[in-house]
Amino acid sequence: MDGVTVVKEIWGGRANLAEFKADGPAGPIELLSLRWYNPTAHQWYLDFATPPVGVLGIPGIGEFRNGRGDFYDQESIGGKSLLVRFSIWAITSNTAQSEQAFSADGGETWEVNWVNHYTRDASL
Repeated sequence: MDGVTVVKEIWGGRANLAEFKADGPAGPIELLSLRWYNPTAHQWYLDFATPPVGVLGIPGIGEFRNGRGDFYDQESIGGKSLLVRFSIWAITSNTAQSEQAFSADGGETWEVNWVNHYTRDASL
């Protein structure tokens, strides 16, 4: 699916709010992501919400190392407790990729179930 993510910096860059909108085969999708930095823990927190649910979920917690951000949380999905990983990294100065993956074995193996490719809009 093709979509647009608009990111608004807040707290002087220590947080941001991202709004994603896209149209796909199953219809439109909207996501809101709040991301904030905890200076005491030196970690970022990433949280997501959708209009049908209307609440933020469990934040993924992690950090950026060597140009890649990895964030983890534990969620109950389909009655199973799964480890969830959200990762994001730059490809070029104007492109990036992110993915979400689930692990049912504590991080030994991962099933990637969502991949995003980003291209910066040079007109903004």
